[in-house]
Amino acid sequence: MIELEDMPELIDPVMVAAFEGWNDAGDAASAAVAHLDEIWDGKVFAALDAEDYYDFQVNRPTVWLDEGVRRITWPTTRLSVVRVTEPKTRDIVLIRGIEPSMRWRSFCQELLAIAHELGVEMVVILGALLGDTPHTRPVPVSGVTSDAELAQSLDLEESKYEGPTGIVGVLQEACAHAGIPAVTFWAAVPHYVAQPPNPKATLALLNKVEDLLDLRIPLGELPDDSRAWQLGVDQLAAEDSEVAEYVQQLEEAKDTAELPEASGDAIAREFERYLKRRDNQPPRHPGE
Repeated sequence: MIELEDMPELIDPVMVAAFEGWNDAGDAASAAVAHLDEIWDGKVFAALDAEDYYDFQVNRPTVWLDEGVRRITWPTTRLSVVRVTEPKTRDIVLIRGIEPSMRWRSFCQELLAIAHELGVEMVVILGALLGDTPHTRPVPVSGVTSDAELAQSLDLEESKYEGPTGIVGVLQEACAHAGIPAVTFWAAVPHYVAQPPNPKATLALLNKVEDLLDLRIPLGELPDDSRAWQLGVDQLAAEDSEVAEYVQQLEEAKDTAELPEASGDAIAREFERYLKRRDNQPPRHPGE
């Protein structure tokens, strides 16, 4: 059951979703949606009934004090809405929650029912996984969809994965069966530094969302946090010769495999992003 506080009237809405848990290595995906919610001042308008989907012995509620009154926050999935105005006005519905413990099909049906009611045009799902990737290189982000036409029009991979899946994969397929265009972006997080946070992977996911939806996302301190994170891992690796050697092997393998990518489309994309950000900067006053 979805508890609605106020059903908003939306303009060209899209959904962006992420879930803590198995699909969220380094908390990179959930942190990306949290960043969007914070920088655009998201307004929560709905929440799923926690008792329908969560095992509270797995995801325990938390107790906190509100001006001396003890209150309980239950683990759940919440929906908020933000409105962006650059380069055009549109609304983004943010889904932020925890991978459910049970009744996944009903969970997805509830989310898709609200998507239909709001007129959502596309669902973008964010995930992060552990991979053999060096922390010193750009974070690999793959974009996949179950829609062959969408894969061709957006230059994405058509999903061919077979094997165990999480709520991200289940929601992706639910969207396909419901006729809602859906794209999933997966960021690869170095398995040797899996503990959260991973601002570099979060930043990479936000860049993909920015490109797909033609938005300008204010990044705040994320670029600085990303650089600080990499320097911190550099220092840890430098203190352990085996880790340093392993990172070097990953770097060599990565560079060999992606040598053609070092020029051409990759550079063009980064330059286009730089120009877009520069053009959207507010004018500087003399003396600044």
